Amino acid sequence: MPISVLLVDDEPLVRAGLRAVLEAQPGIEVSGEAADGAAVIPLVRELRPDVVAMDVRMPLMDGIEATRTLLRTVPEPPKILVITTFENDEYVYEALRAGASGFLLKRARPVEVVNAVRLVAEGESLLFPAAVRSLAAEYGSRKARQEMKRAALTDREANVLRLMAQGLSNAEIAARLVVGSETVKTHVSGVLAKLGARDRTQAVIAAYESGFVSPK
Repeated sequence: MPISVLLVDDEPLVRAGLRAVLEAQPGIEVSGEAADGAAVIPLVRELRPDVVAMDVRMPLMDGIEATRTLLRTVPEPPKILVITTFENDEYVYEALRAGASGFLLKRARPVEVVNAVRLVAEGESLLFPAAVRSLAAEYGSRKARQEMKRAALTDREANVLRLMAQGLSNAEIAARLVVGSETVKTHVSGVLAKLGARDRTQAVIAAYESGFVSPK
C-alpha cells in the first residue's frame, strides 16, 4: 500500500510544490489538501492518511493546536510532519512536544521531503538540528528529570535511546550495537513504553528535556 499524505498549508504554492514532489515518487500518494488546521480533523477521519504534512502558522487554527486536537480526538491518528520556514522557531518545538513526529523545512530539497515522509511513516525519528536540541534543553525541568529516573531504563535501553537521539534508524543502531534489528525493535518498544512516549520523537524530546542527552 502506498504512503498516503494529507497536505495542510495556507499557501497554495507550497501545497502544489509538495504535491508535485511527492506524487513523482513511487509508493507515495497525496490523498487531499487543506488550507487551515481547522479542516484537518474531518479530512483525517474521511481520508485516513498515513502522514499529515502540517504548516505551523495558519490563520484560523495553527499547526500546534491542530496537532493536539488530532492526537486527542482521532483513534489511531496519522503521523504528523510539521512544515516550517525556520528550524529554530519555538512554534516548531511546541508542535513536536504536542506530538508531531518530525518537521520539514519549506526550503528542503525534493529528496529531503520524500525522505522525511518515508521516515515518519515508518515510525523512525528525524535528526534534530542543534537549534531544536537547544530548545529542548531550555524546556528541561525537574519533572522531566524525575520522569526519566522513574523510567528505570536498562543499560541497553539507555544506549538505544542515546543512539535514537542521534537520529539513527533501527538498522543503524543494530549495526552500532552489533545486534539484530528485531532486538533493537524490542528495546525501542521498551523505551517508548517506559517513557510513556507516543513515538521515537517523543522519546528523544524526553531525553533532551531531562538532560539524559546533551544538546551539544
